[in-house]
Amino acid sequence: MKFSLAFSPCPNDTFIFDALVNHKIDTEGFEFDVHLQDVQTLNEWALAEKMDFSKISYGVLPLISDNYSVLGSGGALGMGVGPLLVCRQDADLTLVPGSGGKYFTVPSSTKIAIPGANTTAHLLFSLALPEHRNKVFKVFHEIEDAVLSGEVDAGVIIHENRFTYQHKGLVKLIDLGAYWEQTIKVPIPLGGIVVRRTIDAAIAGKVNSLIRNSIEYAFTHYPQIAEYVKQHSQEMSEAVMKQHIDLYVNQYSIDLGADGRRAVEKLLEIGGFNNTGKDPVFSNFS
Repeated sequence: MKFSLAFSPCPNDTFIFDALVNHKIDTEGFEFDVHLQDVQTLNEWALAEKMDFSKISYGVLPLISDNYSVLGSGGALGMGVGPLLVCRQDADLTLVPGSGGKYFTVPSSTKIAIPGANTTAHLLFSLALPEHRNKVFKVFHEIEDAVLSGEVDAGVIIHENRFTYQHKGLVKLIDLGAYWEQTIKVPIPLGGIVVRRTIDAAIAGKVNSLIRNSIEYAFTHYPQIAEYVKQHSQEMSEAVMKQHIDLYVNQYSIDLGADGRRAVEKLLEIGGFNNTGKDPVFSNFS
């Protein structure tokens, strides 16, 4: 039985899926046609219903929930894992608290790069700076260079850029994840694995179990970095790969659990998603 599966080439995703897609565990007859792409492309593919199983940003979930539901395993959620808004060290740019100190503003002329319109990073940015409209959407790994070159005044960085921005002469303006944690007081839901609703619930449940087994296999061999992770790591050092895995792969990746589900539901609520009368957001395995 073969299904399409898409996720990003980032170390957390390749760490999670290595054992599954490379048959280091018993896949119980399941085969996968694997596609690796940046998260905004994955979001766009989900909007087009291109994949059977896929990693997505939770920011796009309201737009795809009629066609996909969320699996319990394989996602990225936690505390201290959110995106950062950064600028150059010599930039004359400061954040100004909004009314009651609840929100922040920057001059409207400030051009800010965002890693994709449908990403959770964009949703968190919009929560902290709700009035800002001067935005440019870019693939996440292009944002540091865009800020450094002066193409944009600031940028929202995610993934491994969290560990490298200071070495490149950039400074943090605001931790958008910390802002979420302090104001919403639940873990940050970054991305999850979704399954097409037309796929039988029993099959979805089996694939969810295989993803969990794949993560558990990876952890039994950690901190050794698998060749599959290195192959797709865009030449980052092993130290950065490990920082990436340590930050984004945790107990919520093995299973969202009740706390993880509440965090996702809170994100959807804040994003204006009304689930009344619709199918459940989370997969219901038979």
